[in-house]
Amino acid sequence: MDCQTNDVHGDDTEVVEDCDKPELVSVPSKNRTGRWARVTFKILLSYHGSSFDGWQKQPHLNTVQGLVERSLGSFVDEKKAKLLKEKKVPIEGCTSVAGRTDKGVTALGQVCSFYTWRKDVKALDIKDAINAAAPGKMRVTYVSQVSREFHPNFSAKWRRYFYIFPFNDENVDDAISQDGQYAEGFGKENCENEVDDYEQPELQTGEKPLSFDVSHVNHLLHQLEGKSRSFRMFARDTKASRNIGPPTECFVFHARAAEAYLPCPKDGTSMRTMCVELVANRFLRKMIRVLVATAIREAAAGADEDALLKLMDATCRRATAPPAPPDGLCLVDVGYAEFDRKNCLIP
Repeated sequence: MDCQTNDVHGDDTEVVEDCDKPELVSVPSKNRTGRWARVTFKILLSYHGSSFDGWQKQPHLNTVQGLVERSLGSFVDEKKAKLLKEKKVPIEGCTSVAGRTDKGVTALGQVCSFYTWRKDVKALDIKDAINAAAPGKMRVTYVSQVSREFHPNFSAKWRRYFYIFPFNDENVDDAISQDGQYAEGFGKENCENEVDDYEQPELQTGEKPLSFDVSHVNHLLHQLEGKSRSFRMFARDTKASRNIGPPTECFVFHARAAEAYLPCPKDGTSMRTMCVELVANRFLRKMIRVLVATAIREAAAGADEDALLKLMDATCRRATAPPAPPDGLCLVDVGYAEFDRKNCLIP
């Protein structure tokens, strides 16, 4: 794990003693005013993807952002609270986040920030308030006071995702015999012109080809490392203005796949899975799910190792596969120091 998103604890260890210790030295002094006087908190939290409708706040949906911001309402400064009352809107905090996760995507080390002009707010108060909102579904592992310059998204140097695909070996023949259902989902379609708003139906859990070599997937993904490239063909739901140029470019530090057996404590057996680790400076909307689904499709077809690179030059997003299911996808951590390959989970 990264030493900067640090303080991610896999057990139930509480980190209390350092909660109110400023993380950075450039904390605003008492005689400053305006934005210099505000207090900013960095919040590290985990949540179970299937319990929420994604990160981003949306009307009438149970989202992580909505729940967190409601929990922070009691820490809003008096001036803002008065303004919100006049507008007859709920008194809630306002957060920034390192990366908005889709519905069903889990997070182990999501990072968000919250600021207030109140000087009496303590990091432990914030931690307790959020932890009380959805016990068993969301948990803050660490809160610290940081410099006003800190931004969870713009300050981040990389994000790490981990994807676990279970194999249902007993149903391989059944999956292949369902009128080519999995092949259709991962198939290519011919097209001449790019359709920026093209939206393929997402694959459901289990709708993935099982007759592929994990090592082949690993070789396909490995070709993406070490260079800034446009991943617009692997993005979905992006505006036309963001489909060309730097906004679609990502630098992939690490992209690997490996087969693993996960223990099942209930019955003492183990489950065969494919694990995918992806680390990049940024990811586009649904990029990981489309990228992995396409890598699986190409591996099943016996494609050359540069198949994913060639697809980057395609003129239509139908050339890539529909997004894989969000089940098993996890935002592991976010790094604010230079990426160190030694911390990779899959060598």
